[in-house]
Amino acid sequence: MTSHTLLGGITPARFISDYWHKKPLLVRQAIPSFAPVLSRGELFDLARRDDVESRLVTHFDQHWQLQSGPIKKFPGLRQKDWTLLLQGANLHSDAADALMQRFRFLSDARLDDLMISYASDGGGVGPHVDSYDVFLLQAHGKRRWSISDQQDLEIQEGLPLKILRDFQPQQEFILEPGDMLYLPPHYAHNGVAIGECMTYSIGFRAPSFQELGESFLQFMADTMDLPGRYADPDAKPARRPAQLPAAMVQQVAAQFSKLKFDEDDIAVFLGEYLSEPKAQVSFDVPDAPLTRARFLQGAIRRGITLSRKTRMLHSGRYIFINGESYQVKTIDKQALSQLADARTLDGALIAKASDDLREALYLWYQDGWLEALKRAP
Repeated sequence: MTSHTLLGGITPARFISDYWHKKPLLVRQAIPSFAPVLSRGELFDLARRDDVESRLVTHFDQHWQLQSGPIKKFPGLRQKDWTLLLQGANLHSDAADALMQRFRFLSDARLDDLMISYASDGGGVGPHVDSYDVFLLQAHGKRRWSISDQQDLEIQEGLPLKILRDFQPQQEFILEPGDMLYLPPHYAHNGVAIGECMTYSIGFRAPSFQELGESFLQFMADTMDLPGRYADPDAKPARRPAQLPAAMVQQVAAQFSKLKFDEDDIAVFLGEYLSEPKAQVSFDVPDAPLTRARFLQGAIRRGITLSRKTRMLHSGRYIFINGESYQVKTIDKQALSQLADARTLDGALIAKASDDLREALYLWYQDGWLEALKRAP
């Protein structure tokens, strides 16, 4: 299925021009005859694990409660007004990952994860806004969505959830399996389950500049070099000993002014930052790793594929994978860029690769970041 079909007949270029970050888009039957990629039982099993991010939201007797996973006990299936949220479903299911990959008409640097919301009748998380773009794909049952572009985004105090104080819905839609609603950031919305339902949310990263700035300064701290030590051989006797010497301020300021960064530094920082897996992600290393020779033999014959948990980006002469950066040779740039873009790599390119790249691929295989295909694609 192409992104043209997914977006209701409009091209990705038109979607970005007319809707992205601007206004909602409702697509009826974005994925015709769509069915959940994970069953209710599989969702519950994942939510019980401590390496899966999950939350249980209940609204019993008009009282909101939030419980973070692992979730060991769930309300009864006939109990109304509760919701299970399973974050990062794409990390634990090939089918969920394949579904998320359909949204790669937008940059991987922005694409975050696929969250699954399972709700009993009446379940939801209350009227709220998200700071990021989101596609809401109905997978099972029905959900009523009320949306508003209201400017009043003040939230109620004293609640475990960020629920809007005064939600004023302007439009309402009932989504059935295969229907999808896109919402830009800060667009107020409220989804309420009509009977048992599942909704898949494909979300996008939107880090704050404050968050980026703090992380960038830490990144620069790891690489900066300011040799020497403060000295004041020309100091004069202190008349006011508690006063900070102006000469000290000037000398330190002069040294700090030597700290420079350019777009190359920022590109490396962003590549490492945006490819860093989330804290709870752990890779599945091979139980009995192949030898380097056997791995490369199979990789050249059949090709390789990235683990669904691997995040890989590229920029200029740099490749970024799972928070690490590599400056690559020209001979290897095509192969690694293709691996990042297609998430698979043909064996013919591996056969032409440098020894350094082959060694890197083997190390990534040992770390569980990629694997050799069982058969040629």
